[in-house]
Amino acid sequence: MFDSITKQANQIINELISLSKLKAGDIIVVGCSSSEVIGHKIGTESSPDIAKDIVNAILPAIREKNLFLAAQCCEHLNRALILEHEAAKLYNLTEVNVLPQPKAGGSFATAAYNAFENPVAVESLCHKASAGIDIGGTLIGMHLKEVAVPLRLSIKTLGEATLLAARTRPKFVGGSRAIYDENLL
Repeated sequence: MFDSITKQANQIINELISLSKLKAGDIIVVGCSSSEVIGHKIGTESSPDIAKDIVNAILPAIREKNLFLAAQCCEHLNRALILEHEAAKLYNLTEVNVLPQPKAGGSFATAAYNAFENPVAVESLCHKASAGIDIGGTLIGMHLKEVAVPLRLSIKTLGEATLLAARTRPKFVGGSRAIYDENLL
């Protein structure tokens, strides 16, 4: 099971990156219920091993493109996020004092915290994420920039968890005479 989840997670992140028109320094937010991945109700059977495998499968691809991963914590930490200090500083995000745990923050956020070089927790991304993946109904939308565009990935689930992905694009301004840059759509 772990091997197929690792392969799927790697394929999912690479597909998201290729479809999202991301630039170096952009943030990808990921919310992941390891419980859902293994076929249980969100928040009931947290799996640190599954979460670590998923983080290890996606983090190298994110780093290779000079992007940042923001790992969303669970509702018990008010969906705070774990990311590299460099990203928090770059985006002027306010640090909060909390260490994620499997049952208070979630296994995925805990695994990300342990995998990062200089992890910090922030209360909010202030709508600064350029793309995201919701694994198992974790509700990441509050962290995405306006305007979120759903992405149809070739993989619809990770393990047993429903998978949703989105990228963002700049807002349209102007009226009927406006012309838009096709590269930003």
